[in-house]
Amino acid sequence: MEEQKRDSFGSRIGFILSAAGFSIGLGNVWRFPYLTSKFGGGAFVLAYVLICVFVGLPLFLGELSIGRRMRATPIVGFLKEKKPFWSLIGWVGAIACIVLMAYYTVIIGWMVRYAVKALSGVFAGSTFEQTKMMFSDFMKSPFELIAYTVVVFVALGLAISRGVKEGVEKLCKWLLPILGVMIVTLAVRSLTLSPVEGVGKTAMDGMRWYLSPDFSQLGNPEVWLYALGQSFFSIGVGIATAVVYGSYRSDADNMPKDAAMVVTMDTSFALIAGVVIFPALLVYGADPNASGVGLVMEIMPVVFGKMPMGSFWASLFFILVAVAGYTSGLGYLEAPVACFADFFKVKRSKMTWIVVFVMFALSLPCVYSLSEGHGWMSACRILGKSIFDFADYLSGNVMMPVDALLVSLYISFVLKFNGYMEEANKGLNESHAWRVSGWWRPWITYGLPVVLIVIMYRNVF
Repeated sequence: MEEQKRDSFGSRIGFILSAAGFSIGLGNVWRFPYLTSKFGGGAFVLAYVLICVFVGLPLFLGELSIGRRMRATPIVGFLKEKKPFWSLIGWVGAIACIVLMAYYTVIIGWMVRYAVKALSGVFAGSTFEQTKMMFSDFMKSPFELIAYTVVVFVALGLAISRGVKEGVEKLCKWLLPILGVMIVTLAVRSLTLSPVEGVGKTAMDGMRWYLSPDFSQLGNPEVWLYALGQSFFSIGVGIATAVVYGSYRSDADNMPKDAAMVVTMDTSFALIAGVVIFPALLVYGADPNASGVGLVMEIMPVVFGKMPMGSFWASLFFILVAVAGYTSGLGYLEAPVACFADFFKVKRSKMTWIVVFVMFALSLPCVYSLSEGHGWMSACRILGKSIFDFADYLSGNVMMPVDALLVSLYISFVLKFNGYMEEANKGLNESHAWRVSGWWRPWITYGLPVVLIVIMYRNVF
């Protein structure tokens, strides 16, 4: 088949919103606020911001620069440069996306279902035991889980099959501003909640719980390790998407500035998510130490059920999380579709549905592993984990760190720092404030690979 004309972003703002949409995901809502509260409030935020600046941003910029330099997806690009070993960056990243989407799309489906349920008023006056039972019953309904998962996959496939400019970019230009309005609206609602009789906590008590700095925590190695892990996964390095997105950029684009804006938007969203959650938890006497599934699916419904107009606010919250997951899903689907369409020389529209089908097929064992009574898929344990949890572990703890390490080693010892700096600064004059400067050299060359080896060792062992 003839090589297809290369797609590209139609505008700078389109790229920034698409990349920010990819970075802003489920972890911003149900993991970052919890880590901030647990590890010293404002002290953890400081550690996280430093890690984003010195680890996340250089890696993200490096992946974008590699993509722009090759003007191709990572598999084909490295093969054209006669560097077949480094095409592993594309293979590992694309396969990691497929494994990740096997469970990630299921979770987005949960959010869609809860957004619909919230409008019916089902959470009004509910207790923690009732919402826990609701979620447990939902997990025992594989056909309902599969139905919502199919809806998400179809919505993603329709967008990706249209291309980067007409699909991803056009959607993110609408969805990211809407996401911003929703999270700010929810934050204002949370901050203006009145104290409840019998609890005696105010919204400001929630903010103090969330952000009061305990700087002694900065001496705790765990704080830095968790900040590393969160920034690493939130920004979205080590999964080929940034390389693919970079391949759609032009030489005139200001890559350092655009990368910094994406990282800033991602971090800001995570911080505001905490403002949505913690004042509400404290005002209504819920557990502020909750995180993950327990926080979003069991505790927040009770909190919203006690609010005036709670059904509206609950639905808005779950729509917010679903949209954040969806925009991330666009990036996770784009990477394997673009990589494999280039490599196998298959039309993008056809490859989209092939990849969607593979992801959906892999999502079925994840769905059936969530509750008992579904044969070997329920009983199966891999390294002591259910199929659902193992897909999370394999993609996030193994494949993504390996891919990011490969990127870092390529930058350090093949492209070398001068090549990294030249590509990142392409199109910028010598006096430009956003240029990558020479003082980055020792950190990019030696510091980043060491940090990534530490992350990988910690995640695996």
